[in-house]
Amino acid sequence: MSKDSILAEKCFLFAKSIILFHTVFIKRHTVLYDISIQLLKAGTSVGANVEEAIGAYSRKEFGSKLSIANKEIRETIYWLKLIKETVSETDQNLENLILKADEIKRILTSTLITLKRNLA
Repeated sequence: MSKDSILAEKCFLFAKSIILFHTVFIKRHTVLYDISIQLLKAGTSVGANVEEAIGAYSRKEFGSKLSIANKEIRETIYWLKLIKETVSETDQNLENLILKADEIKRILTSTLITLKRNLA
């Protein structure tokens, strides 16, 4: 399995986890609906941008799509941390999502650094 497909698989499973988290979370915390929607949009767009990067026609387009995915995972981490700090109960699923998001962020950042180094 190539590095691209490993990242794509991780992002797909992460998006699935975000969707499942959102469906449970929103039932318990309806007042945070807007934040949960932001989390849902950002968390699911990471994988979509990685898939677009894999199908890119050039290294420049590949880097551009991965940069967008990196921004989206950073936004996702922001929303997850905000939820963690504002909801009184601790949720192990939330902690796991933060860890998974951080792993994806590290992979994307590392890939982008390598890509920039190779393009220079």
